[in-house]
Amino acid sequence: MIELSSGAYLWIKALHIISAVAWMAGLLYLPRLFVYHCEAEIRSEFSEKLKIMERRLMKLIMRPARLATVVFGVLLILDFEHEEWLETWVHLKLGFVGILFVMHDMLEKWRKQFEFDLNKNSQKFFRIVNEVPTALLILIIIAVVIKPF
Repeated sequence: MIELSSGAYLWIKALHIISAVAWMAGLLYLPRLFVYHCEAEIRSEFSEKLKIMERRLMKLIMRPARLATVVFGVLLILDFEHEEWLETWVHLKLGFVGILFVMHDMLEKWRKQFEFDLNKNSQKFFRIVNEVPTALLILIIIAVVIKPF
């Protein structure tokens, strides 16, 4: 456990939220690119452009944002008092974030399949996948702000 000053705590919290928003933007946008990629003819100019966009989104935005989210989140967690660890909302949030990690890794796997022209999933599949981060975002915000349990 560490003890952050109120000023440091607020800066870390702000940076955590900023990095989480950037990460979520990628988690919401990449499956939409996959929907368009399903329409593209293999090795077409459009398909090759989508591959570049998908790779850059993952490499330049999603991976760094996920890392920053974790770093700032861990710093916030280290500032927790023992009693806070007993609250259900903390466990809910961490569970939902764990699912976001799995989602991120699955998106990386599917991106590589597109990169090598090996995608086997449909547009419909990626339209459904596109809703998962939204649902998780809603659940995380409710867990943290409303603290229903």
